[in-house]
Amino acid sequence: MSEDAEDATNGVPAQPPEPVITHVQYSRGGGEAAPTHPMFLCLHGWGSNEEDLADIMRYIAPYNDYASLRAPIVLQERRERGDGLPAIAGAYSWFSVKAPSGDDLDREAYAAARAIDRWVDEHVPLERDVVPIGFSQGGLLATHLLRIHPERYRAAINLSGTLAPGNVPGTAPADDRLADYEIPVFYVYGKNDRIVPKYELFATAAWLEEHTWLTTKSYHGLGHEVSMDEFADLRQWLLLHDISSGVL
Repeated sequence: MSEDAEDATNGVPAQPPEPVITHVQYSRGGGEAAPTHPMFLCLHGWGSNEEDLADIMRYIAPYNDYASLRAPIVLQERRERGDGLPAIAGAYSWFSVKAPSGDDLDREAYAAARAIDRWVDEHVPLERDVVPIGFSQGGLLATHLLRIHPERYRAAINLSGTLAPGNVPGTAPADDRLADYEIPVFYVYGKNDRIVPKYELFATAAWLEEHTWLTTKSYHGLGHEVSMDEFADLRQWLLLHDISSGVL
């Protein structure tokens, strides 16, 4: 029986083929320089690429390994330029549209999270702790990984992301047992976010409070972006949960 057929048997509506992760940027040593520490799994937002979150890891946890994944949907291919000019960065997305909603978001979040979880299964030793960190779309997926496979992830970091509604049966199969794991989650956003409606941010925080060991904060003057204040709070949270040393 195919996996698609199995999903249908479990009550999940027919899904398009799962996306495939093909491009990954690792930290030094191919992501194996500090194998006794948790590995960060970096998930960028819409229109960005794998270099985005990789660039900020030096502000967050420079002595941990990371694997920064490129979303599989191409918005703009990376292009090399001659004459010593820098390459034109590629732009990618986890979802087929910028902001799916309702049942479409459930299906797209499930498909993307399954692809990411499969990549982890194939490339990260089972005994190694993994901490997904994502911005916007990537933040939603960092949370959704807990909703499909909570046993695998030590903690999760959601920066300015939201939440799939979970109304389509089978697209968030671990929701009814997630609270039992008390997984630490760091969820932050800007009070001036003009991309995500405030009610969605509030609803996400409320859901995470019920289902995870949540730390949350919002920031005055911050839009749909990240800030050094966020990074400082995140470093303290990582230290508290023995995920990183807190040393820069």
